[in-house]
Amino acid sequence: MRAGFGGMSRGKKPFAVLPLSRMTRDLALVALGRRPPDLLLRGARVLCPYTEAILPSREIWILGGRIAAVKPQGSAPPRWGRQEYDVRGGMVAPGLIDPHVHIESSMVGACAYAEAALRNGTTTIFCDSHELANVLGRRGVEWMIEDARRSPLSIFLTVPSTVPATDERMETSGGKIGRHDVARLFDRFPEAVALGEKMDFVAVGSGSPRAHAILREALRRGRPVCGHIYGEEFVAAYAASGVTDTHEAGDGEGALRMLQSGMWIFLRGGPPLTPWHSLPKAIEAVTRLGASPKRLCVCTDDRDPDDLLLFGLDWVVRESWRHGLSRPVGWSLGSLHPALRFGMEEEMGGLAPGRRADLVLLDDQGRVRNTWLGGELLVEEGEITPRLEEAMAARYHYPLSAYRTVRLPKRKLSFPPLPKEPKRFHLLGIDPPGILVRHRTVVATGSEVGRRTREEDLCWIAVVERHGKTGEIAWGLAEGLGLRKGALASTIGHDAHNLIVAGKSVEEMEVAARTLESTQGGVCVIAGERVVALVELPIGGLLSDRRIDGVAEAMRRLKIAWDESGCRLPYMGFNLLSLSVIPEIRLTNKGLVLVPEMRLLPLWEEAGKKRGRRAGQLVPKPTPSSESQRR
Repeated sequence: MRAGFGGMSRGKKPFAVLPLSRMTRDLALVALGRRPPDLLLRGARVLCPYTEAILPSREIWILGGRIAAVKPQGSAPPRWGRQEYDVRGGMVAPGLIDPHVHIESSMVGACAYAEAALRNGTTTIFCDSHELANVLGRRGVEWMIEDARRSPLSIFLTVPSTVPATDERMETSGGKIGRHDVARLFDRFPEAVALGEKMDFVAVGSGSPRAHAILREALRRGRPVCGHIYGEEFVAAYAASGVTDTHEAGDGEGALRMLQSGMWIFLRGGPPLTPWHSLPKAIEAVTRLGASPKRLCVCTDDRDPDDLLLFGLDWVVRESWRHGLSRPVGWSLGSLHPALRFGMEEEMGGLAPGRRADLVLLDDQGRVRNTWLGGELLVEEGEITPRLEEAMAARYHYPLSAYRTVRLPKRKLSFPPLPKEPKRFHLLGIDPPGILVRHRTVVATGSEVGRRTREEDLCWIAVVERHGKTGEIAWGLAEGLGLRKGALASTIGHDAHNLIVAGKSVEEMEVAARTLESTQGGVCVIAGERVVALVELPIGGLLSDRRIDGVAEAMRRLKIAWDESGCRLPYMGFNLLSLSVIPEIRLTNKGLVLVPEMRLLPLWEEAGKKRGRRAGQLVPKPTPSSESQRR
């Protein structure tokens, strides 16, 4: 069994648990009642994922952070355990395991992330740190490992596999991860247990030597390969290449086909009414189409700091209940099944002898009251305990070079010159709440385009190379974004994480860009050349060095300002406008990219050329969506 981030044998990890091989004799003696446990939980109903049942009137005997026995209530004599805790008939379940997480999306480091995760009953995560890798390369991943080693959470690494996410001719990233980097991370760090999501599914399906060389480094070491895929035509080639999971199943039929191809499906639950909440449709593979849930898990994928507190993995499990699964089956999708997927079911994921005492106490609605990590009570009645507070005080501090990653070109932003004669303009057609961006075209003169960017639902977008390499600035036009005033900017432009800025006026766009240059990263809203909301993210332009509650509060203020600007895309969807692995068209620092063809387009060309999939007139201003959809 590999340790979580931090190597439990090194003694640095808070609340470390000894390997089972060093505890068998002691655990056996406790299980037979010949010595007392460290901790005895009385009066529990036990959720058992092995039999998918709820066992009444049980007590749990714990020694050295592991479960020694689960016994009928009354098996232990009074005051037998060194510590006892009466759960008064509450339901005790295995701690949740999130099989697919990007910590960076929460805008905090691994230590701060742990605080929110534990409140939500999550005790183990499998983290793909490809965002930090796109900025800082392998050293960024290694810094995240050091951060996670100080974290009061069991964290495993799925090694970033697609850095940069696409052909370097399509975008410029700050760092790279090649096959030698993948090999080094696997061989140096026991926490590296799988290959992270292979996002370049087109390259994999097309036989790219680079993509398959990285796959080989994982497969030759017997590591699972995680995936990310759009398009049924790629599924067979993807699965044949050794990819065995995906979190991108959007509906029941698609999920069923992927299950039939031998993949694990991670049902992604996100805030309601957003495109990240694909669980309700994908779960129909089981509830409507009759598939077995044995290769299903639930995951969160991305969460901003505000949503991480509100919509944790426990919320995703409750959503699975709401959409048709029983309580034991739904909880198993968040505990035993992820452990099975990564071959760790003998260590975690179940509430049985020998397993880690990673436990949660639930109320009658399935909300988390208490969380134990390795038998240590870290959250009680929803509040962090002094033991967790103590661990948070010793969190990791990133090196100074991680704070110096936003290097913008010195020249000011200026709109590109527009043609006097009618030309065919290529547009990013945005239709929230979905994250797909339609490729639309319109024939217009430059003056007409300029007028409509000022007066109608058309706005400018720029992607600025911010790693100090090429200084490129690419321009695009977005239709349907809804921005009525001001400018928006972010250094979280997935996946190369260049600066992305949208606005009506170039002056406000310039203020937005320079604001984030001065803070060395973040997200901001500008109105009248004034900063009205700002989340500062100085570590790699992605992370704050503050605790989760402070960053969540700044994020809530930004969401309000974002809504007031009229933008119909949530900020996370805005960050994806430069992610050139999602159809149909995106904007990177190299220009407009057609997906999945991986072909660059000019902003405009001769009116007689018809490269676009759709031609037509600019649409009228759309009806604003609800606040929950925009967020």
